[in-house]
Amino acid sequence: MSDGPAPTPYRVLARKYRPTDFAGLIGQEALVRTLSNAIQSGRLAHAFVLTGVRGVGKTTTARIIARALNCVGIDGKGGPTIEPCGVCEHCRAIAEDRHVDILEMDAASRTGVNDIREIIEGVRYRPTSARFKIYIIDEVHMLSTAAFNALLKTLEEPPEHVKFVFATTEIRKIPVTVLSRCQRFDLRRVEMDVLAKHFAAIAVKEGAEIEEAALKLVARAADGSVRDGLSLLDQAISHGAGLVTEAQVRDMLGLADRARVFDLLDAVMKGEIAPALDQMADQYAAGADPAVVLQDMLELVHWLTRLKVTPDAAEAATASETERVRGRQMADGLSLAALTRAWQMLLKGLAETRNAHNPLQAAEMAVVRLAYAAELPTPAELVEQLRANPPSPQPPRGPGGGGGGGFVGGGGADAVSGQHVGGNGSGGATAFKMQPAPQAAPVQLPAMPASLAEVAALFAEKREGIIAVQLRTQVNPVSFEAGRIEWRQHSTAAADLAPKVARMLSEWTGRRWTVSLNTSDPSEPTLAEQEAGAELRRRQDAAEHPLVKAVLDAFPGAAIEAVRQLEPEIPVEAMPDEPESMMDPEMFPGEEDL
Repeated sequence: MSDGPAPTPYRVLARKYRPTDFAGLIGQEALVRTLSNAIQSGRLAHAFVLTGVRGVGKTTTARIIARALNCVGIDGKGGPTIEPCGVCEHCRAIAEDRHVDILEMDAASRTGVNDIREIIEGVRYRPTSARFKIYIIDEVHMLSTAAFNALLKTLEEPPEHVKFVFATTEIRKIPVTVLSRCQRFDLRRVEMDVLAKHFAAIAVKEGAEIEEAALKLVARAADGSVRDGLSLLDQAISHGAGLVTEAQVRDMLGLADRARVFDLLDAVMKGEIAPALDQMADQYAAGADPAVVLQDMLELVHWLTRLKVTPDAAEAATASETERVRGRQMADGLSLAALTRAWQMLLKGLAETRNAHNPLQAAEMAVVRLAYAAELPTPAELVEQLRANPPSPQPPRGPGGGGGGGFVGGGGADAVSGQHVGGNGSGGATAFKMQPAPQAAPVQLPAMPASLAEVAALFAEKREGIIAVQLRTQVNPVSFEAGRIEWRQHSTAAADLAPKVARMLSEWTGRRWTVSLNTSDPSEPTLAEQEAGAELRRRQDAAEHPLVKAVLDAFPGAAIEAVRQLEPEIPVEAMPDEPESMMDPEMFPGEEDL
Protein backbone atom coordinates (compact mmCIF):
# COMPACT_ATOMS: atom_id res chain seq x y z
CA MET A 1 0.00 0.00 0.00
CA SER A 2 1.14 3.51 -0.74
CA ASP A 3 1.63 5.77 2.24
CA GLY A 4 1.67 8.95 0.13
CA PRO A 5 -0.61 11.89 0.85
CA ALA A 6 -4.22 11.61 -0.16
CA PRO A 7 -5.13 13.54 -3.31
CA THR A 8 -6.59 16.95 -2.75
CA PRO A 9 -10.34 16.85 -3.40
CA TYR A 10 -11.41 18.84 -6.44
CA ARG A 11 -13.15 22.15 -5.75
CA VAL A 12 -15.57 23.37 -8.35
CA LEU A 13 -14.78 26.71 -9.98
CA ALA A 14 -17.77 28.44 -8.36
CA ARG A 15 -16.23 27.79 -4.89
CA LYS A 16 -12.58 27.98 -5.87
CA TYR A 17 -12.89 31.49 -7.34
CA ARG A 18 -15.39 32.95 -4.88
CA PRO A 19 -14.31 36.55 -4.11
CA THR A 20 -12.82 37.20 -0.68
CA ASP A 21 -12.80 41.02 -0.79
CA PHE A 22 -14.58 43.88 -2.48
CA ALA A 23 -11.99 44.05 -5.25
CA GLY A 24 -12.95 40.56 -6.38
CA LEU A 25 -16.63 41.44 -6.88
CA ILE A 26 -17.38 42.00 -10.57
CA GLY A 27 -20.20 44.08 -11.99
CA GLN A 28 -21.24 45.58 -8.62
CA GLU A 29 -19.41 48.89 -8.63
CA ALA A 30 -22.23 50.86 -6.99
CA LEU A 31 -22.50 48.44 -4.05
CA VAL A 32 -18.72 48.32 -3.56
CA ARG A 33 -18.45 52.11 -3.60
CA THR A 34 -21.28 52.60 -1.09
CA LEU A 35 -20.02 49.97 1.36
CA SER A 36 -16.41 51.18 1.06
CA ASN A 37 -17.43 54.75 1.88
CA ALA A 38 -19.58 53.58 4.79
CA ILE A 39 -16.73 51.52 6.30
CA GLN A 40 -14.16 54.26 5.82
CA SER A 41 -16.40 56.90 7.41
CA GLY A 42 -17.66 54.62 10.19
CA ARG A 43 -21.30 55.10 9.12
CA LEU A 44 -22.23 51.44 9.40
CA ALA A 45 -25.85 50.38 9.34
CA HIS A 46 -27.00 47.77 11.83
CA ALA A 47 -28.84 45.74 9.16
CA PHE A 48 -28.29 45.16 5.45
CA VAL A 49 -30.51 43.45 2.88
CA LEU A 50 -28.94 42.21 -0.35
CA THR A 51 -31.22 41.35 -3.25
CA GLY A 52 -30.61 40.05 -6.76
CA VAL A 53 -30.96 37.03 -9.03
CA ARG A 54 -29.48 33.66 -8.12
CA GLY A 55 -25.72 33.35 -8.28
CA VAL A 56 -25.01 37.06 -8.51
CA GLY A 57 -23.05 37.17 -5.22
CA LYS A 58 -25.40 37.94 -2.34
CA THR A 59 -24.04 35.42 0.18
CA THR A 60 -20.48 36.12 -0.94
CA THR A 61 -21.02 39.84 -0.34
CA ALA A 62 -22.45 39.09 3.11
CA ARG A 63 -19.30 37.15 4.04
CA ILE A 64 -17.06 39.92 2.69
CA ILE A 65 -18.96 42.39 4.89
CA ALA A 66 -18.42 40.12 7.90
CA ARG A 67 -14.72 39.82 7.10
CA ALA A 68 -14.30 43.58 6.53
CA LEU A 69 -15.97 44.43 9.85
CA ASN A 70 -14.01 41.91 11.93
CA CYS A 71 -10.55 42.02 10.31
CA VAL A 72 -7.80 42.99 12.79
CA GLY A 73 -4.96 43.13 10.28
CA ILE A 74 -1.67 41.26 10.16
CA ASP A 75 -0.46 42.84 13.41
CA GLY A 76 -3.76 42.22 15.18
CA LYS A 77 -4.40 45.92 15.84
CA GLY A 78 -6.39 46.97 12.79
CA GLY A 79 -10.00 48.06 12.63
CA PRO A 80 -12.81 47.69 10.07
CA THR A 81 -11.34 47.97 6.59
CA ILE A 82 -12.41 47.72 2.97
CA GLU A 83 -9.37 45.53 2.27
CA PRO A 84 -9.41 42.55 4.66
CA CYS A 85 -5.96 41.09 5.15
CA GLY A 86 -7.04 37.50 4.67
CA VAL A 87 -4.35 36.18 7.06
CA CYS A 88 -5.61 37.12 10.52
CA GLU A 89 -7.49 34.59 12.60
CA HIS A 90 -10.90 36.17 11.92
CA CYS A 91 -10.40 36.36 8.12
CA ARG A 92 -9.26 32.73 7.93
CA ALA A 93 -12.02 31.47 10.21
CA ILE A 94 -14.70 33.29 8.19
CA ALA A 95 -13.26 31.98 4.92
CA GLU A 96 -13.39 28.43 6.30
CA ASP A 97 -16.94 28.84 7.67
CA ARG A 98 -15.90 28.07 11.25
CA HIS A 99 -16.07 31.46 12.99
CA VAL A 100 -18.14 31.20 16.16
CA ASP A 101 -19.39 34.80 15.96
CA ILE A 102 -20.48 34.67 12.32
CA LEU A 103 -23.77 32.80 12.31
CA GLU A 104 -25.37 31.79 9.01
CA MET A 105 -28.95 30.57 8.81
CA ASP A 106 -30.84 29.24 5.83
CA ALA A 107 -34.35 30.63 6.12
CA ALA A 108 -35.58 28.16 3.51
CA SER A 109 -35.20 25.30 5.99
CA ARG A 110 -35.64 27.22 9.26
CA THR A 111 -38.74 29.35 8.77
CA GLY A 112 -40.42 29.20 12.16
CA VAL A 113 -40.62 31.66 15.00
CA ASN A 114 -38.66 29.32 17.29
CA ASP A 115 -35.61 29.66 15.04
CA ILE A 116 -35.81 33.42 15.32
CA ARG A 117 -36.16 33.18 19.10
CA GLU A 118 -32.77 31.46 19.20
CA ILE A 119 -31.28 34.45 17.40
CA ILE A 120 -33.02 36.94 19.68
CA GLU A 121 -31.72 35.16 22.79
CA GLY A 122 -28.18 35.03 21.39
CA VAL A 123 -28.17 38.74 20.53
CA ARG A 124 -27.89 39.66 24.23
CA TYR A 125 -24.44 38.12 24.56
CA ARG A 126 -21.33 39.84 23.30
CA PRO A 127 -19.17 38.17 20.63
CA THR A 128 -16.68 35.59 21.80
CA SER A 129 -13.63 36.93 19.98
CA ALA A 130 -14.68 39.09 17.06
CA ARG A 131 -15.48 42.77 16.99
CA PHE A 132 -19.09 42.22 15.82
CA LYS A 133 -21.46 39.30 16.07
CA ILE A 134 -22.95 39.03 12.56
CA TYR A 135 -26.08 37.11 11.64
CA ILE A 136 -26.35 36.18 7.94
CA ILE A 137 -29.83 34.95 6.98
CA ASP A 138 -30.05 33.58 3.45
CA GLU A 139 -33.37 33.55 1.55
CA VAL A 140 -34.89 35.64 4.29
CA HIS A 141 -38.18 36.01 2.41
CA MET A 142 -38.96 32.38 3.37
CA LEU A 143 -39.48 33.30 7.03
CA SER A 144 -43.04 33.08 8.30
CA THR A 145 -45.05 36.12 9.27
CA ALA A 146 -44.71 35.28 12.96
CA ALA A 147 -40.94 34.98 12.57
CA PHE A 148 -40.74 38.41 10.94
CA ASN A 149 -42.87 39.94 13.68
CA ALA A 150 -40.67 38.40 16.37
CA LEU A 151 -37.58 39.86 14.70
CA LEU A 152 -38.89 43.41 14.31
CA LYS A 153 -38.03 44.87 17.72
CA THR A 154 -34.55 43.39 17.84
CA LEU A 155 -33.93 44.45 14.24
CA GLU A 156 -34.87 48.05 14.98
CA GLU A 157 -32.73 48.44 18.13
CA PRO A 158 -30.02 45.77 18.17
CA PRO A 159 -27.05 45.97 20.54
CA GLU A 160 -23.96 47.79 19.27
CA HIS A 161 -22.04 44.55 18.80
CA VAL A 162 -24.62 42.93 16.47
CA LYS A 163 -25.06 43.30 12.70
CA PHE A 164 -27.68 41.63 10.50
CA VAL A 165 -27.13 40.79 6.83
CA PHE A 166 -30.11 39.43 4.88
CA ALA A 167 -29.98 37.91 1.40
CA THR A 168 -33.01 37.28 -0.82
CA THR A 169 -34.06 36.73 -4.40
CA GLU A 170 -37.66 37.86 -3.68
CA ILE A 171 -37.44 41.32 -2.21
CA ARG A 172 -41.19 41.90 -2.66
CA LYS A 173 -42.02 39.09 -0.23
CA ILE A 174 -40.24 40.80 2.65
CA PRO A 175 -42.59 42.90 4.81
CA VAL A 176 -42.19 46.64 4.47
CA THR A 177 -41.72 46.91 8.22
CA VAL A 178 -38.54 44.84 7.87
CA LEU A 179 -37.26 46.64 4.78
CA SER A 180 -37.65 50.03 6.44
CA ARG A 181 -35.22 48.94 9.17
CA CYS A 182 -32.48 47.80 6.74
CA GLN A 183 -30.09 49.37 4.29
CA ARG A 184 -30.94 47.90 0.91
CA PHE A 185 -28.47 46.96 -1.85
CA ASP A 186 -29.57 45.68 -5.25
CA LEU A 187 -27.00 43.45 -6.91
CA ARG A 188 -27.27 43.81 -10.67
CA ARG A 189 -27.00 41.12 -13.30
CA VAL A 190 -23.42 41.00 -14.56
CA GLU A 191 -23.15 42.07 -18.18
CA MET A 192 -22.23 39.48 -20.76
CA ASP A 193 -18.93 41.06 -21.84
CA VAL A 194 -17.82 41.41 -18.19
CA LEU A 195 -18.63 37.75 -17.57
CA ALA A 196 -16.76 36.69 -20.71
CA LYS A 197 -13.60 38.52 -19.58
CA HIS A 198 -13.89 37.05 -16.09
CA PHE A 199 -14.29 33.53 -17.45
CA ALA A 200 -11.35 34.02 -19.82
CA ALA A 201 -9.10 34.95 -16.89
CA ILE A 202 -10.22 31.89 -14.92
CA ALA A 203 -9.67 29.64 -17.95
CA VAL A 204 -6.08 30.88 -18.16
CA LYS A 205 -5.54 30.12 -14.49
CA GLU A 206 -6.95 26.63 -15.02
CA GLY A 207 -4.70 26.06 -18.00
CA ALA A 208 -7.64 25.52 -20.33
CA GLU A 209 -7.78 26.79 -23.88
CA ILE A 210 -11.23 28.06 -24.85
CA GLU A 211 -12.36 29.95 -27.92
CA GLU A 212 -13.68 33.47 -27.56
CA ALA A 213 -16.97 32.53 -29.24
CA ALA A 214 -17.36 29.65 -26.76
CA LEU A 215 -16.81 32.06 -23.86
CA LYS A 216 -19.54 34.32 -25.22
CA LEU A 217 -21.92 31.37 -25.41
CA VAL A 218 -21.22 30.47 -21.79
CA ALA A 219 -21.64 34.09 -20.71
CA ARG A 220 -24.92 34.38 -22.58
CA ALA A 221 -26.25 31.13 -21.08
CA ALA A 222 -25.27 32.37 -17.58
CA ASP A 223 -27.87 35.17 -17.91
CA GLY A 224 -26.01 37.54 -15.58
CA SER A 225 -25.26 34.92 -12.90
CA VAL A 226 -21.59 34.44 -12.04
CA ARG A 227 -22.18 31.13 -10.27
CA ASP A 228 -24.22 29.67 -13.13
CA GLY A 229 -21.58 30.78 -15.60
CA LEU A 230 -18.75 29.21 -13.59
CA SER A 231 -20.66 25.95 -13.35
CA LEU A 232 -21.11 25.95 -17.14
CA LEU A 233 -17.45 26.83 -17.65
CA ASP A 234 -16.44 23.97 -15.37
CA GLN A 235 -18.61 21.62 -17.41
CA ALA A 236 -17.26 22.96 -20.72
CA ILE A 237 -13.64 22.47 -19.65
CA SER A 238 -14.41 18.89 -18.66
CA HIS A 239 -16.31 18.33 -21.89
CA GLY A 240 -13.48 19.62 -24.04
CA ALA A 241 -10.64 18.05 -22.06
CA GLY A 242 -8.75 21.35 -21.94
CA LEU A 243 -9.60 22.58 -25.46
CA VAL A 244 -13.08 24.06 -25.72
CA THR A 245 -14.57 25.10 -29.06
CA GLU A 246 -17.78 26.88 -29.93
CA ALA A 247 -19.29 23.74 -31.43
CA GLN A 248 -18.61 21.77 -28.25
CA VAL A 249 -20.32 24.40 -26.11
CA ARG A 250 -23.30 24.46 -28.47
CA ASP A 251 -23.59 20.69 -28.23
CA MET A 252 -23.26 20.85 -24.46
CA LEU A 253 -25.96 23.54 -24.10
CA GLY A 254 -28.22 22.11 -26.77
CA LEU A 255 -27.97 25.29 -28.82
CA ALA A 256 -28.34 25.60 -32.56
CA ASP A 257 -25.55 27.12 -34.60
CA ARG A 258 -26.06 30.87 -34.96
CA ALA A 259 -25.63 30.70 -38.74
CA ARG A 260 -28.20 27.90 -38.90
CA VAL A 261 -30.64 29.99 -36.90
CA PHE A 262 -30.21 32.76 -39.49
CA ASP A 263 -30.87 30.24 -42.25
CA LEU A 264 -33.96 28.90 -40.51
CA LEU A 265 -35.48 32.33 -39.86
CA ASP A 266 -34.62 33.46 -43.39
CA ALA A 267 -36.44 30.45 -44.88
CA VAL A 268 -39.44 30.99 -42.62
CA MET A 269 -39.76 34.70 -43.40
CA LYS A 270 -39.59 33.88 -47.14
CA GLY A 271 -42.45 31.39 -46.79
CA GLU A 272 -40.24 28.40 -47.71
CA ILE A 273 -41.91 25.84 -45.47
CA ALA A 274 -40.26 22.63 -46.69
CA PRO A 275 -36.65 23.88 -46.28
CA ALA A 276 -37.55 25.37 -42.90
CA LEU A 277 -38.94 22.06 -41.64
CA ASP A 278 -35.88 20.23 -42.95
CA GLN A 279 -33.58 22.59 -41.06
CA MET A 280 -35.64 22.17 -37.90
CA ALA A 281 -35.37 18.38 -38.22
CA ASP A 282 -31.60 18.57 -38.82
CA GLN A 283 -31.05 20.71 -35.74
CA TYR A 284 -33.21 18.37 -33.66
CA ALA A 285 -31.22 15.39 -34.89
CA ALA A 286 -28.01 17.20 -33.95
CA GLY A 287 -29.24 17.46 -30.36
CA ALA A 288 -30.82 20.94 -30.33
CA ASP A 289 -33.82 21.38 -28.07
CA PRO A 290 -36.87 22.59 -30.12
CA ALA A 291 -37.74 25.13 -27.42
CA VAL A 292 -34.17 26.44 -27.48
CA VAL A 293 -34.34 26.77 -31.28
CA LEU A 294 -37.47 28.89 -31.00
CA GLN A 295 -35.80 30.88 -28.23
CA ASP A 296 -32.85 31.51 -30.55
CA MET A 297 -35.25 32.63 -33.27
CA LEU A 298 -36.89 35.00 -30.80
CA GLU A 299 -33.53 36.49 -29.89
CA LEU A 300 -32.68 36.86 -33.56
CA VAL A 301 -35.99 38.62 -34.28
CA HIS A 302 -35.26 40.97 -31.39
CA TRP A 303 -31.77 41.62 -32.78
CA LEU A 304 -33.15 42.35 -36.26
CA THR A 305 -35.73 44.70 -34.76
CA ARG A 306 -33.00 46.58 -32.91
CA LEU A 307 -31.00 46.87 -36.12
CA LYS A 308 -34.13 48.13 -37.87
CA VAL A 309 -34.77 50.81 -35.26
CA THR A 310 -31.18 51.66 -34.28
CA PRO A 311 -28.67 50.59 -36.95
CA ASP A 312 -25.78 51.60 -34.66
CA ALA A 313 -26.52 48.52 -32.52
CA ALA A 314 -24.49 46.47 -35.01
CA GLU A 315 -21.32 48.12 -33.73
CA ALA A 316 -21.73 46.61 -30.25
CA ALA A 317 -18.67 44.73 -29.03
CA THR A 318 -20.70 41.63 -28.19
CA ALA A 319 -22.10 41.29 -31.72
CA SER A 320 -20.49 38.61 -33.86
CA GLU A 321 -19.55 39.04 -37.51
CA THR A 322 -22.53 36.93 -38.57
CA GLU A 323 -24.91 39.08 -36.56
CA ARG A 324 -23.47 42.26 -38.02
CA VAL A 325 -23.39 41.25 -41.70
CA ARG A 326 -26.37 38.94 -42.10
CA GLY A 327 -28.32 40.86 -39.50
CA ARG A 328 -28.11 44.05 -41.54
CA GLN A 329 -29.11 42.22 -44.71
CA MET A 330 -32.17 40.61 -43.14
CA ALA A 331 -33.19 43.77 -41.27
CA ASP A 332 -33.16 45.72 -44.54
CA GLY A 333 -35.35 43.14 -46.24
CA LEU A 334 -37.99 42.85 -43.49
CA SER A 335 -40.52 45.44 -42.40
CA LEU A 336 -41.02 46.38 -38.79
CA ALA A 337 -44.61 45.09 -38.97
CA ALA A 338 -43.39 41.67 -40.14
CA LEU A 339 -40.80 41.52 -37.34
CA THR A 340 -43.29 42.42 -34.62
CA ARG A 341 -45.76 39.85 -35.98
CA ALA A 342 -43.00 37.21 -35.97
CA TRP A 343 -42.15 38.13 -32.37
CA GLN A 344 -45.73 37.62 -31.19
CA MET A 345 -46.17 34.33 -33.05
CA LEU A 346 -42.84 32.94 -31.82
CA LEU A 347 -43.71 33.88 -28.24
CA LYS A 348 -46.95 31.94 -28.50
CA GLY A 349 -45.19 29.03 -30.20
CA LEU A 350 -42.49 28.93 -27.51
CA ALA A 351 -45.10 28.66 -24.75
CA GLU A 352 -46.88 25.88 -26.63
CA THR A 353 -43.60 24.01 -27.22
CA ARG A 354 -42.65 24.09 -23.55
CA ASN A 355 -46.02 22.65 -22.53
CA ALA A 356 -46.53 20.18 -25.38
CA HIS A 357 -46.15 16.43 -24.97
CA ASN A 358 -44.08 16.42 -28.18
CA PRO A 359 -41.99 19.61 -28.30
CA LEU A 360 -40.75 18.97 -31.86
CA GLN A 361 -44.27 18.81 -33.26
CA ALA A 362 -45.28 22.01 -31.47
CA ALA A 363 -42.16 23.81 -32.73
CA GLU A 364 -42.81 22.66 -36.30
CA MET A 365 -46.41 23.91 -36.11
CA ALA A 366 -45.14 27.28 -34.91
CA VAL A 367 -42.72 27.42 -37.86
CA VAL A 368 -45.51 26.52 -40.32
CA ARG A 369 -47.83 29.21 -38.93
CA LEU A 370 -45.09 31.82 -39.12
CA ALA A 371 -44.15 30.82 -42.68
CA TYR A 372 -47.75 31.15 -43.88
CA ALA A 373 -48.21 34.44 -42.04
CA ALA A 374 -45.02 35.81 -43.62
CA GLU A 375 -46.73 35.72 -47.04
CA LEU A 376 -49.76 37.67 -45.83
CA PRO A 377 -49.82 41.45 -46.29
CA THR A 378 -49.87 43.66 -43.25
CA PRO A 379 -53.03 45.67 -42.41
CA ALA A 380 -51.34 48.84 -43.68
CA GLU A 381 -50.53 47.16 -47.00
CA LEU A 382 -54.13 45.95 -47.34
CA VAL A 383 -55.44 49.47 -46.81
CA GLU A 384 -53.05 50.83 -49.45
CA GLN A 385 -54.10 48.13 -51.91
CA LEU A 386 -57.78 48.92 -51.37
CA ARG A 387 -57.14 52.61 -51.86
CA ALA A 388 -55.19 52.02 -55.06
CA ASN A 389 -57.61 49.41 -56.48
CA PRO A 390 -61.08 49.87 -54.98
CA PRO A 391 -63.31 46.83 -55.64
CA SER A 392 -65.94 47.37 -58.35
CA PRO A 393 -69.56 46.55 -57.43
CA GLN A 394 -70.73 43.23 -58.84
CA PRO A 395 -74.06 43.23 -60.77
CA PRO A 396 -76.80 40.94 -59.49
CA ARG A 397 -76.93 37.48 -60.97
CA GLY A 398 -79.78 36.57 -63.37
CA PRO A 399 -82.34 33.89 -62.68
CA GLY A 400 -80.55 31.48 -65.00
CA GLY A 401 -77.23 31.80 -63.18
CA GLY A 402 -75.81 34.29 -65.73
CA GLY A 403 -73.62 37.11 -64.64
CA GLY A 404 -73.79 40.72 -65.71
CA GLY A 405 -73.62 40.03 -69.44
CA GLY A 406 -76.32 40.45 -72.13
CA PHE A 407 -79.19 38.12 -72.75
CA VAL A 408 -80.26 37.15 -76.29
CA GLY A 409 -83.84 36.05 -76.84
CA GLY A 410 -87.27 37.10 -75.80
CA GLY A 411 -89.44 36.52 -72.84
CA GLY A 412 -89.06 37.10 -69.16
CA ALA A 413 -88.42 40.83 -69.35
CA ASP A 414 -90.06 41.72 -66.04
CA ALA A 415 -86.87 42.60 -64.20
CA VAL A 416 -84.89 43.95 -67.15
CA SER A 417 -85.20 46.68 -69.70
CA GLY A 418 -85.02 45.56 -73.33
CA GLN A 419 -83.83 47.13 -76.54
CA HIS A 420 -84.80 45.63 -79.91
CA VAL A 421 -81.79 45.04 -82.12
CA GLY A 422 -83.04 42.47 -84.64
CA GLY A 423 -85.96 41.77 -86.94
CA ASN A 424 -89.62 41.16 -86.15
CA GLY A 425 -91.14 38.08 -84.62
CA SER A 426 -89.64 35.44 -82.46
CA GLY A 427 -86.51 35.30 -84.55
CA GLY A 428 -85.51 38.82 -83.58
CA ALA A 429 -82.71 39.32 -81.10
CA THR A 430 -83.21 41.57 -78.14
CA ALA A 431 -80.33 42.67 -75.86
CA PHE A 432 -81.18 43.15 -72.22
CA LYS A 433 -79.30 45.14 -69.65
CA MET A 434 -79.60 44.28 -65.96
CA GLN A 435 -81.01 47.03 -63.78
CA PRO A 436 -79.41 47.62 -60.39
CA ALA A 437 -81.28 46.06 -57.54
CA PRO A 438 -83.52 48.46 -55.66
CA GLN A 439 -81.81 49.79 -52.59
CA ALA A 440 -83.47 49.59 -49.23
CA ALA A 441 -84.93 52.78 -47.91
CA PRO A 442 -82.57 54.51 -45.48
CA VAL A 443 -83.32 54.01 -41.84
CA GLN A 444 -84.94 57.08 -40.33
CA LEU A 445 -83.12 57.98 -37.13
CA PRO A 446 -84.76 60.10 -34.45
CA ALA A 447 -83.77 63.73 -34.30
CA MET A 448 -80.96 64.63 -31.94
CA PRO A 449 -82.42 65.60 -28.55
CA ALA A 450 -81.63 69.18 -27.60
CA SER A 451 -82.29 68.89 -23.87
CA LEU A 452 -82.63 66.37 -21.11
CA ALA A 453 -86.39 66.79 -21.32
CA GLU A 454 -86.31 65.70 -24.96
CA VAL A 455 -84.11 62.75 -23.98
CA ALA A 456 -86.69 61.66 -21.39
CA ALA A 457 -89.47 62.10 -23.97
CA LEU A 458 -87.50 59.96 -26.45
CA PHE A 459 -87.18 57.17 -23.89
CA ALA A 460 -90.90 57.36 -23.17
CA GLU A 461 -91.60 57.19 -26.91
CA LYS A 462 -89.37 54.12 -27.20
CA ARG A 463 -91.36 52.45 -24.39
CA GLU A 464 -88.48 52.63 -21.91
CA GLY A 465 -90.76 53.90 -19.18
CA ILE A 466 -88.58 53.03 -16.17
CA ILE A 467 -85.57 54.91 -17.56
CA ALA A 468 -87.80 57.81 -18.59
CA VAL A 469 -89.16 58.12 -15.04
CA GLN A 470 -85.63 57.98 -13.57
CA LEU A 471 -84.47 60.69 -15.99
CA ARG A 472 -87.31 62.90 -14.80
CA THR A 473 -87.03 62.27 -11.06
CA GLN A 474 -83.59 60.83 -10.17
CA VAL A 475 -80.99 63.01 -11.95
CA ASN A 476 -80.07 66.68 -11.63
CA PRO A 477 -78.78 68.11 -14.94
CA VAL A 478 -75.32 69.74 -14.83
CA SER A 479 -74.62 70.33 -18.53
CA PHE A 480 -76.09 69.22 -21.84
CA GLU A 481 -74.80 69.36 -25.38
CA ALA A 482 -75.27 67.21 -28.45
CA GLY A 483 -73.53 63.90 -27.73
CA ARG A 484 -72.60 64.65 -24.10
CA ILE A 485 -74.61 64.78 -20.88
CA GLU A 486 -73.43 65.43 -17.34
CA TRP A 487 -75.69 65.00 -14.35
CA ARG A 488 -75.72 64.39 -10.62
CA GLN A 489 -77.42 61.10 -9.84
CA HIS A 490 -79.53 60.27 -6.79
CA SER A 491 -78.59 57.25 -4.70
CA THR A 492 -81.95 55.65 -5.51
CA ALA A 493 -81.24 55.64 -9.26
CA ALA A 494 -79.95 52.53 -10.99
CA ALA A 495 -76.16 52.18 -10.83
CA ASP A 496 -75.92 51.51 -14.58
CA LEU A 497 -78.30 54.30 -15.61
CA ALA A 498 -75.60 56.48 -17.24
CA PRO A 499 -73.99 53.79 -19.46
CA LYS A 500 -77.41 52.40 -20.39
CA VAL A 501 -78.68 55.84 -21.48
CA ALA A 502 -75.48 56.49 -23.46
CA ARG A 503 -75.71 53.13 -25.24
CA MET A 504 -79.39 53.50 -26.18
CA LEU A 505 -78.99 57.09 -27.36
CA SER A 506 -76.06 56.03 -29.56
CA GLU A 507 -78.17 53.25 -31.11
CA TRP A 508 -81.21 55.44 -31.69
CA THR A 509 -79.51 58.58 -33.02
CA GLY A 510 -76.58 57.04 -34.91
CA ARG A 511 -74.12 59.24 -33.03
CA ARG A 512 -71.87 58.47 -30.11
CA TRP A 513 -73.14 59.74 -26.75
CA THR A 514 -71.31 59.93 -23.45
CA VAL A 515 -73.08 60.30 -20.12
CA SER A 516 -70.95 61.05 -17.07
CA LEU A 517 -71.57 61.75 -13.41
CA ASN A 518 -70.53 65.15 -12.04
CA THR A 519 -70.70 65.74 -8.29
CA SER A 520 -68.52 68.86 -8.10
CA ASP A 521 -70.24 71.43 -10.37
CA PRO A 522 -73.60 73.05 -9.52
CA SER A 523 -76.63 71.26 -10.88
CA GLU A 524 -80.22 72.12 -11.74
CA PRO A 525 -83.36 70.64 -10.20
CA THR A 526 -84.75 67.46 -11.66
CA LEU A 527 -87.15 67.66 -14.58
CA ALA A 528 -90.05 66.81 -12.26
CA GLU A 529 -88.99 69.56 -9.82
CA GLN A 530 -88.68 72.03 -12.70
CA GLU A 531 -92.18 71.19 -13.93
CA ALA A 532 -93.59 71.43 -10.40
CA GLY A 533 -91.94 74.83 -9.97
CA ALA A 534 -93.31 76.05 -13.29
CA GLU A 535 -96.82 74.92 -12.31
CA LEU A 536 -96.51 76.71 -8.99
CA ARG A 537 -95.48 79.94 -10.74
CA ARG A 538 -98.45 79.68 -13.13
CA ARG A 539 -100.84 79.33 -10.20
CA GLN A 540 -99.26 82.29 -8.45
CA ASP A 541 -99.52 84.39 -11.60
CA ALA A 542 -103.12 83.32 -12.08
CA ALA A 543 -103.96 84.17 -8.47
CA GLU A 544 -102.70 87.73 -9.06
CA HIS A 545 -105.11 88.29 -11.98
CA PRO A 546 -107.90 90.75 -11.02
CA LEU A 547 -110.74 88.54 -12.30
CA VAL A 548 -109.41 85.50 -10.47
CA LYS A 549 -109.03 87.58 -7.30
CA ALA A 550 -112.62 88.69 -7.61
CA VAL A 551 -113.79 85.11 -8.01
CA LEU A 552 -111.74 83.94 -5.03
CA ASP A 553 -113.12 86.79 -2.91
CA ALA A 554 -116.66 86.03 -3.99
CA PHE A 555 -116.31 82.35 -3.18
CA PRO A 556 -114.48 81.90 0.12
CA GLY A 557 -112.63 78.58 0.34
CA ALA A 558 -112.21 78.28 -3.41
CA ALA A 559 -108.78 77.20 -4.73
CA ILE A 560 -107.01 77.09 -8.08
CA GLU A 561 -106.80 73.47 -9.14
CA ALA A 562 -105.12 73.83 -12.53
CA VAL A 563 -104.00 76.47 -14.97
CA ARG A 564 -104.40 75.67 -18.64
CA GLN A 565 -103.22 77.57 -21.68
CA LEU A 566 -106.22 78.36 -23.91
CA GLU A 567 -106.06 78.19 -27.67
CA PRO A 568 -105.51 81.62 -29.28
CA GLU A 569 -108.70 83.42 -30.39
CA ILE A 570 -109.48 83.47 -34.11
CA PRO A 571 -109.44 87.02 -35.53
CA VAL A 572 -112.69 88.36 -36.91
CA GLU A 573 -111.17 88.80 -40.35
CA ALA A 574 -110.37 85.10 -40.47
CA MET A 575 -113.90 84.01 -39.58
CA PRO A 576 -116.03 82.69 -42.47
CA ASP A 577 -118.81 84.81 -43.83
CA GLU A 578 -122.04 84.26 -41.87
CA PRO A 579 -125.55 84.46 -43.26
CA GLU A 580 -127.35 87.75 -42.80
CA SER A 581 -129.88 86.06 -40.61
CA MET A 582 -127.13 85.37 -38.16
CA MET A 583 -126.27 89.02 -38.05
CA ASP A 584 -129.85 90.21 -37.61
CA PRO A 585 -129.92 92.82 -34.84
CA GLU A 586 -133.26 91.54 -33.65
CA MET A 587 -131.74 88.19 -32.86
CA PHE A 588 -129.00 89.86 -30.87
CA PRO A 589 -130.55 92.67 -28.93
CA GLY A 590 -128.08 95.21 -27.73
CA GLU A 591 -125.42 94.07 -30.17
CA GLU A 592 -124.68 97.63 -31.10
CA ASP A 593 -123.38 98.17 -27.59
CA LEU A 594 -120.93 95.29 -27.88
